[in-house]
Amino acid sequence: MQHAIVALTTATTPTPTPTNEVDPDLVTPGVWGFVITALVAVAVIFLVWDMMRRIRRGRVRADIQEELDAEEQAARAASATEVDDESIDPDDEPGRRGGTPPRG
Repeated sequence: MQHAIVALTTATTPTPTPTNEVDPDLVTPGVWGFVITALVAVAVIFLVWDMMRRIRRGRVRADIQEELDAEEQAARAASATEVDDESIDPDDEPGRRGGTPPRG
């Protein structure tokens, strides 16, 4: 068995010699290959263009949302400041919120 394996691995196989030349029309992509490649390239360009448009829209929407959130937070801070400015001192001037009512 070992002799058969050694004989098969050491045996040289003859290299075939070409009998005729290869037809260049059979090994080149031709017109159809160019058309298909061009269509794939156009499809990729449209997909990238659409993706960039969607990314741009998302960024603009995120920026607008951040501005709205900042305005809302500023409004809440302003209303909280107004509440904090109200007097809670009982000896404060009468008529203000938290102040003592006028005596009379």
